[in-house]
Formats: sequence, structure tokens, C-alpha cells
Amino acid sequence: MPSTTMPMLETYPKSINLDRTKLAAAIDALNDCAQACTACADACLSEDMVADLTKCVRTNLDCADICATTARVLSRHTGYDANISRTLLEACATACKSCGDECAAHADKHEHCRICAEACRACEQACRDLLDTIS
Repeated sequence: MPSTTMPMLETYPKSINLDRTKLAAAIDALNDCAQACTACADACLSEDMVADLTKCVRTNLDCADICATTARVLSRHTGYDANISRTLLEACATACKSCGDECAAHADKHEHCRICAEACRACEQACRDLLDTIS
């Protein structure tokens, strides 16, 4: 099923002070990353060596929460405040970098960590791309 993000942005009746294509890409990447991080944390909890993955679980859950919140805020445009969006995108890029690094450290042993690291890297980049457009 294709994403509904861009069609929803296209139906917004007023102007949006952001590049809609980059905004849609960021929202989709944020939602994908939140899902990947949640699933990775759960998979880590099912691994036999779960004690070795404690930091990975924590980092995954933090990243998932930050990404999900950022996606929700970026989906609202009435009364838009660039300072809030900028701060959330910066925090999200930081969380995605941290989580991507942590998952990458386990990627050779756990495929779910490899997939999650890729989602984190893509989300970090999408956040930075959108940040570059915010004045």
C-alpha cells in the first residue's frame, strides 16, 4: 500500500512553509524508523543473549518514541512553529545516529539490527534534508 503522506499534504487547504516533497519523505522515514526500532527492540528481547542487547533495546525504544512524536508534529501545520520543528528534527537526527550506530554494532549477528540500522540512517538523512530547508 502506498503512503498516504503526500496525498494528505496535497489536500492541506493553506500554504505549508516547507518543501512538501521533503516533508513527506521525512514523515515517511520517521514512521518507518519508529516501526523498525520498535520491532528491533522486540526482536532483541527474544534473543538468547538479551542481556548483551540491553543498550540496543533502550536506544531502539528512545529512537522509536522520538521518531513517532516528530512525525506527528510534522503532520500538523495549523499554527506552525519552525523552532519546534527544527528542534525535533535535530533531536531525531541525533537519536537516529545513536540508534543506527548501536544497531550496526550488532548487525553481523542479528539481521533485525542490520535492517533497523538502515532505517535509522535513512531517517537521519531525511531529517537533515528537511532541516536544510527550514529557515
